[in-house]
Amino acid sequence: MADKRSQQPRRGGRPTAKSAGTGRDASKGPSKGQPKATSKGKPRPGSAAGGQPTFKPGQGARKGKPSFSKSGALSQSGAPLRADARSAEAGAQARRSANATPTQAPIRALTGRSGALPRENAPLILEIGDEHGYRLIDSGRNADGVGEKLELYGDLRVIRPEAQALWPRGLPDADWAKADALFTGDTDEDGIGRWAFPNAPLGETWPMQLLGVDFFGRLTSFRHVGVFPEQIAHWRWMADQITQAKRPLKVLNLFGYTGVASLVAAKAGAEVTHVDASKKAIGWARENQALAGLEDRPVRWICEDAMKFIAREERRGSRYDIILTDPPKFGRGPNGEVWQLFDHLPLMLDICRELLSPKPVGLVLTAYSIRASFYAIHELMRETMRGAGGVVESGELILRESGKPDPAACRALSTSLYSRWLPA
Repeated sequence: MADKRSQQPRRGGRPTAKSAGTGRDASKGPSKGQPKATSKGKPRPGSAAGGQPTFKPGQGARKGKPSFSKSGALSQSGAPLRADARSAEAGAQARRSANATPTQAPIRALTGRSGALPRENAPLILEIGDEHGYRLIDSGRNADGVGEKLELYGDLRVIRPEAQALWPRGLPDADWAKADALFTGDTDEDGIGRWAFPNAPLGETWPMQLLGVDFFGRLTSFRHVGVFPEQIAHWRWMADQITQAKRPLKVLNLFGYTGVASLVAAKAGAEVTHVDASKKAIGWARENQALAGLEDRPVRWICEDAMKFIAREERRGSRYDIILTDPPKFGRGPNGEVWQLFDHLPLMLDICRELLSPKPVGLVLTAYSIRASFYAIHELMRETMRGAGGVVESGELILRESGKPDPAACRALSTSLYSRWLPA
């Protein structure tokens, strides 16, 4: 797909970035753009609510003259959203609901499995560096001792909190001062009001591109921007598997959020089923599909509780070649269904195994901000796939800084845990 940088908003007329949501060259990393595997309330002036134009999908974007449209922030109460530490709203909701929500009866019992455990490859670190459309510029503590990261999303420089950035900044403050959007987390504000724009008023959405797929970046009150670039490592693997297959592949994307992974799969030629319990997230995913010019591709957008959906698919005998699942730590479905990762993940993976086709390509799980080692989900994945052969690879998804004069000075940020089963 052609480079869409010409569509990016220019300074002085740029949209305010508003994101919703929750992954440069390595010093000794792979070729550029390849993941490295190593075994080891009140609108602010200039906000969209204050009268700035907002980006309307499909209008002007392809002509290099983006317009801008305001859309509300995504609630983190939906089960498919990243409702762990990446969402303060959902985390608070989880605490409020901890003693108020009755225990739900399981959909079914876990399957008793026999046979040998799959081989294992762990720890395996998947690292993303300098990508067309994304770059981690720098990270470190500010003058107040707060960890932050400076990122480039398309043409937009964004500063967001990063608790793991315990070290000093690697670049001068003058480089950080060039940021277009800074997340303040002001609890007296809502939506885009929680962002400050140091240089020029911006709008809520802006066009981006990753792996040749166009979509909208968004700035939201949860500090997210509508995409998690560390996931590129999984997306690239998935796209390669789809394009290299000598048969049509079916992909199931659970907790699919704004649909970038689903669109990467569709662009590569797969038939995709995208499941998310948030109507707003599904709406954003459809907007992204239109911007990407992939409306003719076979994508089913399903707004439903993920557990209910896969249980019904199991009863129907549905099968998928690739399954991606990115569950939150806590969430709620559209009808009040409760999701607790440590309670429900074993059964979710168990059902996902039953949904794999006779010639499966892979089952991929990511887990954000849980108080556990990757070995917890690694061993769970191995037990889930007992008797199926293949190999389970597990570790962390890493973002590596890039663009510094000394490549050895480019630090790494761990973003999530992952585990994936491959048939061979």
